[in-house]
Amino acid sequence: MNSSLMLRRCFCFQSSTSSSCSSSLSVCSKKKPLVFLGSPQVSATVLDALLCASSAPDSSFEVAAIVTQPPSRRNRGGKVMPSPLAEYALDRGFSSDLIFTPERAGEDMFLSNLKALDPELCITAAYGNILPSKFLNIPPSGTVNIHPSLLPLYRGAAPVQRALQDGVKETGVSLAFTVRALDAGPVIACERLEVDDQIKAPDLLELLFSEARAKAQPQDDSKATLAPKLSPEESWLSFDEEALVLHNKVRAFAGWPGTRAKIVVIDKKNDHRNIVELKIITTRVCGHRNIQGNEVDDITFVEGALVFPCGGSTTLEVLELQLPGKKVYSAAAFWNGLRGQKLKKL
Repeated sequence: MNSSLMLRRCFCFQSSTSSSCSSSLSVCSKKKPLVFLGSPQVSATVLDALLCASSAPDSSFEVAAIVTQPPSRRNRGGKVMPSPLAEYALDRGFSSDLIFTPERAGEDMFLSNLKALDPELCITAAYGNILPSKFLNIPPSGTVNIHPSLLPLYRGAAPVQRALQDGVKETGVSLAFTVRALDAGPVIACERLEVDDQIKAPDLLELLFSEARAKAQPQDDSKATLAPKLSPEESWLSFDEEALVLHNKVRAFAGWPGTRAKIVVIDKKNDHRNIVELKIITTRVCGHRNIQGNEVDDITFVEGALVFPCGGSTTLEVLELQLPGKKVYSAAAFWNGLRGQKLKKL
Protein backbone atom coordinates (compact mmCIF):
# COMPACT_ATOMS: atom_id res chain seq x y z
CA MET A 1 0.00 0.00 0.00
CA ASN A 2 1.31 3.47 -0.76
CA SER A 3 1.54 6.13 1.92
CA SER A 4 -0.92 8.44 0.17
CA LEU A 5 -3.70 5.85 0.43
CA MET A 6 -3.00 5.19 4.10
CA LEU A 7 -3.07 8.86 5.01
CA ARG A 8 -6.22 9.40 2.97
CA ARG A 9 -7.91 6.65 4.97
CA CYS A 10 -6.61 8.01 8.26
CA PHE A 11 -8.19 11.38 7.52
CA CYS A 12 -11.45 10.34 5.88
CA PHE A 13 -13.84 13.08 6.95
CA GLN A 14 -17.56 13.18 6.30
CA SER A 15 -16.89 16.13 3.97
CA SER A 16 -14.84 13.73 1.89
CA THR A 17 -13.80 15.68 -1.19
CA SER A 18 -12.07 19.00 -1.56
CA SER A 19 -14.68 20.11 -4.09
CA SER A 20 -17.32 20.02 -1.37
CA CYS A 21 -15.14 21.97 1.06
CA SER A 22 -14.94 25.68 1.39
CA SER A 23 -11.46 27.00 0.65
CA SER A 24 -12.04 30.03 2.84
CA LEU A 25 -8.94 30.83 4.88
CA SER A 26 -10.31 33.82 6.74
CA VAL A 27 -9.07 34.37 10.26
CA CYS A 28 -11.54 33.53 13.01
CA SER A 29 -10.59 34.62 16.50
CA LYS A 30 -12.51 31.72 18.04
CA LYS A 31 -10.47 29.15 16.18
CA LYS A 32 -7.10 27.96 17.41
CA PRO A 33 -4.24 28.42 14.91
CA LEU A 34 -2.62 25.28 13.58
CA VAL A 35 0.61 25.10 11.54
CA PHE A 36 1.05 22.22 9.11
CA LEU A 37 4.46 20.96 7.95
CA GLY A 38 4.97 18.69 4.94
CA SER A 39 6.60 18.53 1.52
CA PRO A 40 5.75 15.70 -0.95
CA GLN A 41 2.45 15.02 -2.66
CA VAL A 42 1.30 12.70 0.12
CA SER A 43 1.35 15.73 2.46
CA ALA A 44 -1.22 17.44 0.25
CA THR A 45 -3.67 14.66 1.12
CA VAL A 46 -3.41 15.58 4.78
CA LEU A 47 -3.57 19.32 4.09
CA ASP A 48 -6.74 18.79 2.07
CA ALA A 49 -8.32 17.01 5.03
CA LEU A 50 -7.22 19.74 7.44
CA LEU A 51 -8.60 22.51 5.24
CA CYS A 52 -11.87 20.66 4.80
CA ALA A 53 -12.24 20.06 8.53
CA SER A 54 -11.26 23.62 9.46
CA SER A 55 -13.93 25.04 7.16
CA ALA A 56 -16.71 23.37 9.16
CA PRO A 57 -18.73 25.86 11.24
CA ASP A 58 -18.07 23.97 14.47
CA SER A 59 -14.34 23.48 13.89
CA SER A 60 -12.12 24.61 16.75
CA PHE A 61 -9.03 25.21 14.61
CA GLU A 62 -7.81 26.91 11.44
CA VAL A 63 -4.71 26.28 9.32
CA ALA A 64 -2.76 29.47 10.03
CA ALA A 65 0.41 28.65 8.07
CA ILE A 66 2.23 25.97 6.09
CA VAL A 67 5.90 25.02 6.38
CA THR A 68 7.56 23.09 3.58
CA GLN A 69 10.90 22.45 1.90
CA PRO A 70 12.40 25.28 -0.22
CA PRO A 71 11.83 25.28 -3.99
CA SER A 72 14.13 22.88 -5.82
CA ARG A 73 14.91 21.66 -9.31
CA ARG A 74 12.51 18.94 -10.37
CA ASN A 75 11.76 17.01 -13.52
CA ARG A 76 14.07 16.67 -16.52
CA GLY A 77 13.98 20.35 -17.41
CA GLY A 78 15.64 21.26 -14.13
CA LYS A 79 13.19 24.09 -13.50
CA VAL A 80 13.12 25.40 -9.93
CA MET A 81 9.67 24.62 -8.56
CA PRO A 82 7.95 24.79 -5.16
CA SER A 83 7.36 21.59 -3.24
CA PRO A 84 4.25 19.58 -4.21
CA LEU A 85 2.62 20.66 -0.94
CA ALA A 86 3.27 24.34 -1.64
CA GLU A 87 1.88 23.95 -5.17
CA TYR A 88 -1.27 22.37 -3.80
CA ALA A 89 -1.70 25.05 -1.12
CA LEU A 90 -1.37 27.83 -3.69
CA ASP A 91 -3.90 26.10 -5.94
CA ARG A 92 -6.32 26.00 -2.99
CA GLY A 93 -5.93 29.76 -2.56
CA PHE A 94 -3.60 29.72 0.43
CA SER A 95 -1.66 32.98 0.81
CA SER A 96 1.98 32.73 -0.31
CA ASP A 97 2.88 34.96 2.67
CA LEU A 98 1.81 32.15 4.97
CA ILE A 99 3.87 29.44 3.26
CA PHE A 100 7.29 29.28 4.93
CA THR A 101 10.25 27.53 3.29
CA PRO A 102 13.23 27.60 5.67
CA GLU A 103 16.35 25.66 4.78
CA ARG A 104 16.38 24.49 8.41
CA ALA A 105 13.60 24.55 10.96
CA GLY A 106 15.93 26.13 13.52
CA GLU A 107 16.54 29.39 11.63
CA ASP A 108 16.03 32.44 13.85
CA MET A 109 13.94 34.39 11.32
CA PHE A 110 11.65 31.43 10.73
CA LEU A 111 11.18 30.77 14.44
CA SER A 112 10.39 34.44 14.99
CA ASN A 113 7.69 34.30 12.31
CA LEU A 114 6.32 31.08 13.79
CA LYS A 115 6.08 32.58 17.27
CA ALA A 116 4.23 35.59 15.86
CA LEU A 117 1.49 33.24 14.64
CA ASP A 118 1.08 31.89 18.17
CA PRO A 119 0.16 28.37 16.98
CA GLU A 120 -1.68 26.16 19.41
CA LEU A 121 -0.52 22.99 17.64
CA CYS A 122 1.81 21.92 14.82
CA ILE A 123 1.15 18.84 12.69
CA THR A 124 3.79 17.22 10.48
CA ALA A 125 3.43 14.70 7.66
CA ALA A 126 6.55 13.82 5.64
CA TYR A 127 8.13 17.23 6.22
CA GLY A 128 11.68 15.96 5.76
CA ASN A 129 13.47 18.32 8.14
CA ILE A 130 14.70 17.88 11.71
CA LEU A 131 12.73 19.88 14.27
CA PRO A 132 14.94 21.31 17.04
CA SER A 133 13.85 21.80 20.64
CA LYS A 134 13.39 25.54 20.18
CA PHE A 135 10.77 24.72 17.51
CA LEU A 136 9.06 22.05 19.59
CA ASN A 137 8.78 24.43 22.55
CA ILE A 138 6.63 26.95 20.65
CA PRO A 139 3.13 25.34 20.32
CA PRO A 140 1.47 24.86 23.75
CA SER A 141 -0.33 21.69 22.62
CA GLY A 142 2.85 20.30 21.10
CA THR A 143 3.80 18.99 17.68
CA VAL A 144 2.11 15.85 16.37
CA ASN A 145 3.51 13.69 13.59
CA ILE A 146 1.41 11.57 11.24
CA HIS A 147 3.58 8.51 10.73
CA PRO A 148 2.58 5.74 8.26
CA SER A 149 3.31 2.74 10.47
CA LEU A 150 2.09 1.15 13.69
CA LEU A 151 4.64 2.69 16.02
CA PRO A 152 7.02 1.64 17.47
CA LEU A 153 7.36 -0.46 14.31
CA TYR A 154 9.16 1.10 11.34
CA ARG A 155 10.50 4.27 12.87
CA GLY A 156 12.32 6.33 10.26
CA ALA A 157 12.14 7.90 6.82
CA ALA A 158 10.75 5.00 4.76
CA PRO A 159 8.15 3.09 6.81
CA VAL A 160 5.83 2.24 3.92
CA GLN A 161 8.61 1.05 1.64
CA ARG A 162 10.27 -1.04 4.34
CA ALA A 163 6.96 -2.64 5.30
CA LEU A 164 6.37 -3.59 1.66
CA GLN A 165 9.92 -4.88 1.39
CA ASP A 166 9.39 -7.08 4.45
CA GLY A 167 6.15 -8.42 2.99
CA VAL A 168 4.01 -7.57 6.01
CA LYS A 169 0.27 -7.98 5.53
CA GLU A 170 -0.80 -5.30 8.00
CA THR A 171 0.47 -1.81 8.57
CA GLY A 172 -1.17 1.46 9.56
CA VAL A 173 -0.93 5.11 10.53
CA SER A 174 0.03 6.51 13.93
CA LEU A 175 -0.44 9.95 15.46
CA ALA A 176 2.37 10.60 17.92
CA PHE A 177 3.85 13.57 19.68
CA THR A 178 7.16 14.67 18.20
CA VAL A 179 10.20 14.45 20.48
CA ARG A 180 13.88 14.81 19.75
CA ALA A 181 14.35 11.03 19.41
CA LEU A 182 13.32 9.62 16.02
CA ASP A 183 9.57 8.79 15.94
CA ALA A 184 9.74 7.88 19.61
CA GLY A 185 7.09 10.17 21.12
CA PRO A 186 3.92 9.07 22.93
CA VAL A 187 1.27 7.66 20.59
CA ILE A 188 -2.12 9.41 20.63
CA ALA A 189 -3.95 7.04 18.29
CA CYS A 190 -3.33 4.58 15.50
CA GLU A 191 -5.27 2.98 12.69
CA ARG A 192 -4.53 -0.53 11.46
CA LEU A 193 -4.74 -0.97 7.71
CA GLU A 194 -4.48 -3.83 5.26
CA VAL A 195 -3.85 -3.45 1.57
CA ASP A 196 -7.47 -3.92 0.51
CA ASP A 197 -9.43 -2.74 3.55
CA GLN A 198 -12.02 0.03 3.44
CA ILE A 199 -11.99 1.02 7.10
CA LYS A 200 -12.73 4.69 7.78
CA ALA A 201 -10.84 6.10 10.73
CA PRO A 202 -12.59 8.46 13.16
CA ASP A 203 -11.93 12.18 13.05
CA LEU A 204 -8.92 12.63 15.33
CA LEU A 205 -8.38 16.36 15.01
CA GLU A 206 -10.53 17.53 17.90
CA LEU A 207 -8.80 14.94 20.07
CA LEU A 208 -5.51 16.72 19.43
CA PHE A 209 -6.83 19.87 21.11
CA SER A 210 -8.60 18.26 24.03
CA GLU A 211 -7.61 14.86 25.37
CA ALA A 212 -4.42 14.14 23.44
CA ARG A 213 -2.02 14.49 26.34
CA ALA A 214 -4.13 12.32 28.60
CA LYS A 215 -4.69 9.59 26.00
CA ALA A 216 -1.13 9.46 24.63
CA GLN A 217 0.73 6.28 25.54
CA PRO A 218 4.52 5.90 25.68
CA GLN A 219 6.03 3.57 23.12
CA ASP A 220 7.70 0.30 24.06
CA ASP A 221 11.21 0.96 22.80
CA SER A 222 12.09 -2.73 23.11
CA LYS A 223 9.68 -3.45 20.21
CA ALA A 224 10.95 -0.68 17.95
CA THR A 225 12.13 -1.45 14.42
CA LEU A 226 13.78 0.97 12.03
CA ALA A 227 12.84 2.06 8.50
CA PRO A 228 15.95 3.82 7.16
CA LYS A 229 15.84 5.98 4.05
CA LEU A 230 16.17 4.10 0.75
CA SER A 231 19.40 4.46 -1.18
CA PRO A 232 20.27 3.89 -4.87
CA GLU A 233 22.87 1.32 -3.81
CA GLU A 234 20.05 -0.90 -2.51
CA SER A 235 18.25 -0.98 -5.85
CA TRP A 236 20.22 -3.94 -7.30
CA LEU A 237 18.49 -7.32 -7.34
CA SER A 238 20.40 -10.47 -6.47
CA PHE A 239 18.78 -13.55 -7.97
CA ASP A 240 20.41 -15.71 -5.32
CA GLU A 241 17.56 -14.53 -3.09
CA GLU A 242 14.12 -16.11 -3.22
CA ALA A 243 11.58 -14.77 -5.70
CA LEU A 244 9.15 -13.45 -3.06
CA VAL A 245 11.91 -11.37 -1.45
CA LEU A 246 12.76 -9.84 -4.82
CA HIS A 247 9.10 -9.26 -5.70
CA ASN A 248 8.54 -7.41 -2.42
CA LYS A 249 11.59 -5.28 -3.09
CA VAL A 250 10.32 -4.34 -6.56
CA ARG A 251 7.02 -3.22 -5.01
CA ALA A 252 8.72 -1.30 -2.21
CA PHE A 253 11.22 0.52 -4.43
CA ALA A 254 8.78 1.23 -7.29
CA GLY A 255 8.60 4.99 -6.85
CA TRP A 256 12.28 5.62 -6.05
CA PRO A 257 14.98 4.45 -6.58
CA GLY A 258 13.49 1.55 -8.55
CA THR A 259 15.10 -1.87 -8.86
CA ARG A 260 17.85 -2.85 -11.28
CA ALA A 261 19.49 -6.02 -12.53
CA LYS A 262 22.28 -6.96 -14.94
CA ILE A 263 21.86 -9.79 -17.41
CA VAL A 264 23.98 -11.31 -20.14
CA VAL A 265 22.73 -11.25 -23.75
CA ILE A 266 24.39 -13.97 -25.81
CA ASP A 267 24.47 -14.08 -29.61
CA LYS A 268 24.01 -17.74 -30.50
CA LYS A 269 25.87 -17.35 -33.82
CA ASN A 270 29.23 -16.22 -32.46
CA ASP A 271 28.78 -16.58 -28.68
CA HIS A 272 29.34 -12.83 -28.27
CA ARG A 273 28.28 -11.74 -24.76
CA ASN A 274 26.96 -8.32 -23.86
CA ILE A 275 26.10 -7.22 -20.32
CA VAL A 276 22.86 -5.22 -20.20
CA GLU A 277 21.42 -3.25 -17.29
CA LEU A 278 17.66 -3.40 -16.83
CA LYS A 279 15.27 -1.52 -14.62
CA ILE A 280 12.71 -4.00 -13.33
CA ILE A 281 9.25 -2.38 -13.30
CA THR A 282 6.62 -5.06 -12.59
CA THR A 283 6.97 -8.62 -11.33
CA ARG A 284 5.02 -11.53 -9.93
CA VAL A 285 5.95 -14.76 -8.19
CA CYS A 286 5.16 -18.10 -9.78
CA GLY A 287 5.84 -21.75 -9.09
CA HIS A 288 9.16 -23.29 -10.10
CA ARG A 289 9.28 -24.02 -13.83
CA ASN A 290 11.51 -26.95 -14.71
CA ILE A 291 11.91 -26.42 -18.45
CA GLN A 292 13.80 -29.28 -20.05
CA GLY A 293 17.12 -28.38 -21.63
CA ASN A 294 17.59 -25.09 -19.79
CA GLU A 295 20.69 -24.40 -17.74
CA VAL A 296 20.37 -23.14 -14.19
CA ASP A 297 21.14 -19.51 -15.16
CA ASP A 298 18.95 -19.35 -18.27
CA ILE A 299 16.31 -16.63 -18.43
CA THR A 300 13.32 -17.88 -20.40
CA PHE A 301 10.12 -16.43 -21.80
CA VAL A 302 6.89 -18.13 -20.77
CA GLU A 303 3.30 -16.88 -21.14
CA GLY A 304 4.19 -13.21 -21.54
CA ALA A 305 6.85 -13.05 -18.83
CA LEU A 306 10.63 -13.26 -18.55
CA VAL A 307 11.24 -16.05 -16.06
CA PHE A 308 14.29 -15.61 -13.80
CA PRO A 309 15.46 -18.59 -11.74
CA CYS A 310 16.01 -17.50 -8.14
CA GLY A 311 17.22 -18.90 -4.85
CA GLY A 312 15.41 -21.72 -3.13
CA SER A 313 14.24 -23.22 -6.46
CA THR A 314 11.84 -20.29 -6.92
CA THR A 315 11.22 -18.22 -10.04
CA LEU A 316 10.38 -14.57 -10.59
CA GLU A 317 8.31 -13.43 -13.55
CA VAL A 318 9.27 -10.00 -14.92
CA LEU A 319 6.32 -8.45 -16.73
CA GLU A 320 7.67 -4.97 -17.51
CA LEU A 321 11.20 -3.62 -17.78
CA GLN A 322 13.17 -0.64 -19.03
CA LEU A 323 16.53 -0.17 -20.72
CA PRO A 324 18.59 2.93 -19.80
CA GLY A 325 17.20 5.98 -21.58
CA LYS A 326 14.36 4.00 -23.16
CA LYS A 327 10.63 3.67 -22.56
CA VAL A 328 9.08 0.89 -20.49
CA TYR A 329 8.73 -2.36 -22.45
CA SER A 330 6.49 -5.33 -21.85
CA ALA A 331 8.39 -8.57 -21.42
CA ALA A 332 6.99 -9.77 -24.75
CA ALA A 333 8.21 -6.68 -26.63
CA PHE A 334 11.67 -7.01 -25.09
CA TRP A 335 11.87 -10.72 -25.91
CA ASN A 336 10.83 -10.16 -29.51
CA GLY A 337 13.52 -7.50 -29.87
CA LEU A 338 16.21 -10.02 -28.97
CA ARG A 339 15.76 -11.77 -32.33
CA GLY A 340 16.74 -15.16 -31.00
CA GLN A 341 19.55 -14.09 -28.68
CA LYS A 342 19.87 -15.95 -25.38
CA LEU A 343 19.57 -14.46 -21.90
CA LYS A 344 21.42 -15.51 -18.73
CA LYS A 345 21.60 -14.21 -15.20
CA LEU A 346 24.77 -12.36 -14.32
